[in-house]
Amino acid sequence: MRYAIVNADDFGLSSEENRIILAAFARGVISSATLMANMPAFAEACQAILAQGLQGRVGLHLNLTHGSPLSAALHDCPRFCTPAGQLSLRLPLGLPRLTARERQAVRAEMAAQWSRCLDHGVLPTHLDSHQHVHNRWALAGLVADFAARQGVPVRLARNLGRNLGPLKHLYKWLVNRRLQASGGSGGSGIVFACTPRDLEDGLLAARGPVEVVVHPTLLANGDFGDVYLAPETSLTTLLDHALKDYQRLGYAQLKARSLPT
Repeated sequence: MRYAIVNADDFGLSSEENRIILAAFARGVISSATLMANMPAFAEACQAILAQGLQGRVGLHLNLTHGSPLSAALHDCPRFCTPAGQLSLRLPLGLPRLTARERQAVRAEMAAQWSRCLDHGVLPTHLDSHQHVHNRWALAGLVADFAARQGVPVRLARNLGRNLGPLKHLYKWLVNRRLQASGGSGGSGIVFACTPRDLEDGLLAARGPVEVVVHPTLLANGDFGDVYLAPETSLTTLLDHALKDYQRLGYAQLKARSLPT
């Protein structure tokens, strides 16, 4: 049996986003989601998680790019916040290392977002990030170290895709080595990360286990689409075809299957 985690990002972003994600859970289209702890519909999402028995299927969607930070430290870091106190990441892709003050501020913000989940009764099962910022070299080690301290895996950088040339493949490989070396992903069992578009391109084949990163939408016919796909393309049909030999589960369920009996 091969395993796939189909994770919907942006849970808590808005009431409409919550409605779509909860419907996708109910239909079995997704098997996992990640929460944005500093967004307006976060508390509403947490209530639904507890009411609908979704504990063990929801992680933290670390947000360093949108809205207001939950901690004070990032306000004094111009590469992370505007003078008005809004998150606006201006971090060069090639930057090898943050300053000591920036590293401490990022740790404080991660802790604040994690703690807000706990305060609302949700224990995150894993960690990823809004706009994939944990794939940036200067942040990858910090995020992986934090995840390891919480005892949860962190999403690998996308490593399947037709637009990944040799240099991108090398960079993704190095980032994933860094994530795994820090302990953040080593025990998850996931070896590939991709989008629905990569599945549409037939790149998964017999590979796995895999995490498919989705941003579901509702189509006019009541089916689910995805922002990565062309309009009116059915995410449901695509996943059913591409993952027909895979069992869909969450990170907690995958971890349980890897434990010795």
